Amino acid sequence: MEQHDRLNGIATFVQAAEVGSFALAAERMRVTRSAVSKSIAKLEQRLGVRLFHRTTRQQSLTDDGQAYYERCVRALAELDAAGAALDSARREPTGRLRVSAPVLLGRHCIAPVLMALMIEHPRLSVEMSFNDRVVDLVEEGFDLAIRIGALPDSGILAARRLGPLSGAICAAPSYLDQHGRPTNADELVGHDCVVYARSGDDVTWRVRDGDGRVRELRIDGRLRFDDLQAIADAAIAGAGLARLPCWLLARYVRTGELELVMDSERIPSIEVHAVWPQSRYLPLKTRVAIDALVSAIPGILESTTLQHRTPERKSPKTR
Repeated sequence: MEQHDRLNGIATFVQAAEVGSFALAAERMRVTRSAVSKSIAKLEQRLGVRLFHRTTRQQSLTDDGQAYYERCVRALAELDAAGAALDSARREPTGRLRVSAPVLLGRHCIAPVLMALMIEHPRLSVEMSFNDRVVDLVEEGFDLAIRIGALPDSGILAARRLGPLSGAICAAPSYLDQHGRPTNADELVGHDCVVYARSGDDVTWRVRDGDGRVRELRIDGRLRFDDLQAIADAAIAGAGLARLPCWLLARYVRTGELELVMDSERIPSIEVHAVWPQSRYLPLKTRVAIDALVSAIPGILESTTLQHRTPERKSPKTR
């Protein structure tokens, strides 16, 4: 038990050193702040040195603390490597897998795949966080995240492509009956648009013209949301044109609530990736989740690709 407490104390110390805050370390480790403080105090007492300079707002390493941290990181890396070697020898993934994914894509496409994986492996548990912001995997303790769009260069993250996310421009038939049906990029100008926007950033729609060249159109939508379902609901209500991912749009096209204006052949797709903290040893639970997503997600995304069809017009009822 004493040896276990010593190792826990070292892991707690490294966590606190990396985030610079006992409170944040406690949050990441899911323990109380006092538990972190007591653990580090015991470690300092055992070593006979002060590891942190303490202030009311943050904690910073002393010179002794910095030297000890560097050795502890190397030691924990070796322990992680030993655990990963054993993990690789297992055939059954175990433990908790923490995943971050965009809200609607996560709920409708990612979660079903991971729930099926959890059922297949009874010793695996999954914790999913749905959020459209870009999370810091290392800082927030996620094993895996799903990202939509181009990935920035990163020396701390690894990535694997899951497939292209196709989109289309649509509107309610009532809106198009009143305002006309645009057939090219130029005719989109002047239409009311419901757009996805965050933090006040300018919005552009990428559209292929008749020659296949991609044009970027700056859209000045009067109605903006940071939620795709709200955009779909507004479009159905007749608020204007909307660009939506095909996996979300398909059901509304089938019911006739929305009509395609420009299909997925006219709207360039966006890549979807799984990303995870780069490491020499990838835990089995993360590896099987990535493999499951790579196997399932392309088919899910491809199955909802929409191509333009001439909408059927119902004849008015005669009295």
